[in-house]
Amino acid sequence: MPLAAQAQKSSRASKGNRGQVKSITVDNLPGYDDKWFHPGMFIAPNFSRYKIEQSRAYTQARNVSANSIISPGLSVGFIADARLAPNFNLRFTPGASFVTRQVEFKPFGYSPADSILTQEIGGTQIDLPLLLKFKSDRRRNTRVYVVGGVRSSVGVGNRRKDPARNLLRATASDFAIEYGVGLDLFYPLFKFAPELRFSNGLTNLLVPGKDVYSRSLQSMKSNTVTLYLNIE
Repeated sequence: MPLAAQAQKSSRASKGNRGQVKSITVDNLPGYDDKWFHPGMFIAPNFSRYKIEQSRAYTQARNVSANSIISPGLSVGFIADARLAPNFNLRFTPGASFVTRQVEFKPFGYSPADSILTQEIGGTQIDLPLLLKFKSDRRRNTRVYVVGGVRSSVGVGNRRKDPARNLLRATASDFAIEYGVGLDLFYPLFKFAPELRFSNGLTNLLVPGKDVYSRSLQSMKSNTVTLYLNIE
């Protein structure tokens, strides 16, 4: 067998009671964890909303309630993974996210459908997550892992198509804690890792304003669930 092929995989045979070969398991990328650095890329659908706190004084005065709506989005980016110890890696995953978040406002006891007013904040943001990855021992071509860390974000563009739906505003910068769980799947030429990650913003993003929507809220923090499809 050529040396290049030997470097890519090793195999184990499972035998029966009489010594016959029942199956052969191939270990893909056997020397993968010996390298200290691995680059990669990801594409990640996300679902995002604001965690809101309504202004108590305005609610009592005008009888208006606000509800956050979950909206879909998409993230793409790159992976820089460095091995710190046999079971620990440091990961930097910069990327761009296209997000839309909506807040629905309605009076208590509303009856006509047009009494519900929705404000939308959408745009593009640059995400800079720094994460610590703890992985289990590899079992053949799979292993599980957990990640946790922090993410800073900055908005670089917004979509304001309808002025009436964009009176509510949010600051451009955000800071959040992130945590999640994933599965490493080893293939002959690459590693594929689906990962579910949760992000909880710590920054109050609400920009004070004189419009009815801004005065209805006292806090507005980001909350996102993302399914990362990582290739390394």
